[in-house]
Amino acid sequence: MKKEWTDHLRCPDCAGEIGCASVEEMRGDRVLVGRLRCAKCAKEYPVIGGVPRFVSSDNYTESFGFEWLRHARTQYDEASGTNITVRRFFAETQWPGELPGEKILEVGGGSGRFTAIAAKTGAFVVSLDFSRAVEANYASNGSRDNVLIVQADMYRMPFPTGYFDRLYCLGVIQHTPDVERAFKNLPRFLKPGGRIAMDCYVKMRGILPFFLRLTSTTYRARSITKRMPHDRLYSFCTRYMNFMWPLAKILGRSPRAGSFLLRRLMIPPYFGVYDLPEQTLKEWMILDMFDSLSPAYDSPQFIDVVEKWFRDCDLDAIDVAYGYNGINGRAVRKNSDSNVPVMTASG
Repeated sequence: MKKEWTDHLRCPDCAGEIGCASVEEMRGDRVLVGRLRCAKCAKEYPVIGGVPRFVSSDNYTESFGFEWLRHARTQYDEASGTNITVRRFFAETQWPGELPGEKILEVGGGSGRFTAIAAKTGAFVVSLDFSRAVEANYASNGSRDNVLIVQADMYRMPFPTGYFDRLYCLGVIQHTPDVERAFKNLPRFLKPGGRIAMDCYVKMRGILPFFLRLTSTTYRARSITKRMPHDRLYSFCTRYMNFMWPLAKILGRSPRAGSFLLRRLMIPPYFGVYDLPEQTLKEWMILDMFDSLSPAYDSPQFIDVVEKWFRDCDLDAIDVAYGYNGINGRAVRKNSDSNVPVMTASG
């Protein structure tokens, strides 16, 4: 991070301004190792590997740190030779491709696949993640002059309120301990008129969806796999996918029945969905199998519940619909913030 980028930060405990207290190592104009200090409460926060750290890496998101350090570039378009990531980003946000002069907050940056797309709009991007995945993101995007990567808790974000022009949270919110609280903490960081885009996994009502969820192999396996050491679980996913691959390719020829059976076998049904070379496709499927079995929390939501959260935050131009990742939601923060839920520094 650059020293002057502390202007974009605030103390998550007292909302005081943050300054650079000491520098131990620089690379050009970037602070690689140092300490930040709150001018109000004097609490200090380390900068490690160019990333301001407002939390410990030992938390419920450790599985994501493991997978994104292991698959740091797997889902980047440059690595896959596709435009899957850029299509998803603009399909879900519906933002223009040019946003010079704007400030964007990314909540849940992971390895940085969407960080890279947002940065190419010309906006200044602040990317937050709770896990060690910030290190993978920094390796890919940390040298950009319009990207600040921060390790922090989305329930206690170290930023000024009413500050960002746009905010997105993709592929993240269902993996938090309290999904409603996580979402309702987001809009207050937007300027009046600022735009928010999010997604989450979907839960369907009815006897058949309930039965499918109850009998889901992945759903039942998670009671065990989410407690497994991550290296052991990842090794299992890799060996299992390699063993099942011949059968998976056969089932993948049938879009409907094959997809159903693949899910029963805990295999992501990506055949015919992503136009990827076979080895790359297998790598994506191993990654996503691990991603479905490892998180400490996995909480799909009903679409009407998500829409109610948007209304509770008194947002304008609300657009909540079934979409790319289950449920997509977009809205604009009203010019009056009187009804936006107020979250204290402690939540």
